[in-house]
Amino acid sequence: MGVGILGFISSLVYQRGISTTARMAAADVQAPVISLSHGGGPMPILGDPDHRHLVNSWKTRVRKVLKLNTPEAPKAIILVTAHWSTGQPTISSGSRHELYYDYYGFPQEAYSLKYNASGSPDIAQEIFKRLQKAGFSPKLDDKRGWDHGVFVPLKMIIPDESIPVIQMSVLDSEDPEDHFKMGQAISDLRKENIAIIGSGYATFHNLRVMFSGSANTPAFKANIREWSEVLNEAVMTEEADKRLAKLKHWRQFPHAYTMHPNGGAEHFLPLIVAAGAAGSGKGGLYGDEYKGNDMFSFYWE
Repeated sequence: MGVGILGFISSLVYQRGISTTARMAAADVQAPVISLSHGGGPMPILGDPDHRHLVNSWKTRVRKVLKLNTPEAPKAIILVTAHWSTGQPTISSGSRHELYYDYYGFPQEAYSLKYNASGSPDIAQEIFKRLQKAGFSPKLDDKRGWDHGVFVPLKMIIPDESIPVIQMSVLDSEDPEDHFKMGQAISDLRKENIAIIGSGYATFHNLRVMFSGSANTPAFKANIREWSEVLNEAVMTEEADKRLAKLKHWRQFPHAYTMHPNGGAEHFLPLIVAAGAAGSGKGGLYGDEYKGNDMFSFYWE
């Protein structure tokens, strides 16, 4: 009888120990920040061979950074998209969102794509409060659909649609300090295991150059390497204040206006939000070859 009672007590202590350890482990989880390239419209999903390296990284590198299929997988994702520019930070706040097929001239298949992950009105409110406290005048939007900067990469990264998504805009102003500040304002949500993803095309987004074919010339390839060397060093600066000091002058980097034309920085800005959300610490980067040039993505774990 005594042995049985002692065994029961030992078992109870052991189970409580496991429970406490699990809670402590969960409390120690900090969700990652990623700035990724989302490709051209629906082409990654349609099997375009030029996007094969990008898609492979989504399915391998990005899934690993997000710790998918582990107990530490994020409970939600805030995704800052290049395809939504607004006067003030705007946050998708519905429990569900339709898709916004913001591209033209593709096969019918591109307009019947589905991505049925849930939204999160509660997390949208938390983002709203933090941005408001940081001095912004944020807005909630429960109607606008998720654009292709959201659903195209996530459809490949999290095909089971198991993680709630909250879409967030960039600013019309293109002000780098404001975007960095936006990232800083929401960075503490990482401690609640909410990942932050910037979805754009930070290395290079100039449609005129892309469609003219001049991106394939030796001169342009040399320019994009020079630009990337300076940009990548700035983004990988470990101290947040020093990172901001460099990125707020990104328009002075070599060939900046070729990579992102004047008034067309929307595909660069999600990176700055991510760089702000990352805080101080060591990050990582990798390049995916796209039509002969490396398109870089960045992450902080």
